[in-house]
Amino acid sequence: MTDSPLEKRPSPDEKPAVRPAAEADVRASDADRDRVADILREALAEGRLDADEHSERLDAVYAAKTMGQLEPLVRDLPQPVGRTALRPAAAFDVAPHGDEGAADNAVAIFSGATRRGSWRIGRKTNAFACFGGVDIDLTQAVFTQREIVINATAVFGGVDIRIPENVTLRGRGTGIFGGFDVRSHDSPDPDAPVVVVKGLALFGGVSARPKRGKRLKNLHQGHGHGH
Repeated sequence: MTDSPLEKRPSPDEKPAVRPAAEADVRASDADRDRVADILREALAEGRLDADEHSERLDAVYAAKTMGQLEPLVRDLPQPVGRTALRPAAAFDVAPHGDEGAADNAVAIFSGATRRGSWRIGRKTNAFACFGGVDIDLTQAVFTQREIVINATAVFGGVDIRIPENVTLRGRGTGIFGGFDVRSHDSPDPDAPVVVVKGLALFGGVSARPKRGKRLKNLHQGHGHGH
């Protein structure tokens, strides 16, 4: 029996087509996790989540590997205007300087967490304090990016941030029955690193300010130690 001329027999060298991954199986990026964390932060501020629920979901956010693991964490919460479903972040959500690895998470729940000394700070740091305190000291840190973002959330706790006095500081956050004390500070050097502190203080406090006498030695190479 001969093969029908209409049947196409695969070539021995022909590779099977690779099917695209289902959206739920797509690997989550840092930008995806940060967007979900922002939704949770808003839900906490609006009273849709209590502190325990927020803490539990936030831990799950930064442990998530795929979009399918992120979506259930905000399924019962309002989505940002113009976004009907959680989808992978577009390419422009990624920092223009490239990915410096996963965000550093400093979490203090009924405890304390500290980042200080000569440590490499990446593009993003997430600080969460609930009935505890997070202390972030950048005066001797090694800066790996021109712009550093610290997402700070304090619920019945505190997040305290210190920067070298020759680094620029910017703040974008809200205090609800608490204080978000981040005063803008401009470095005299236009090429200095910029630290942006964003977040929420709910019955707690977030503060960031320069530490007098502490300076980065080499601003133009983006690294150095305080003295």
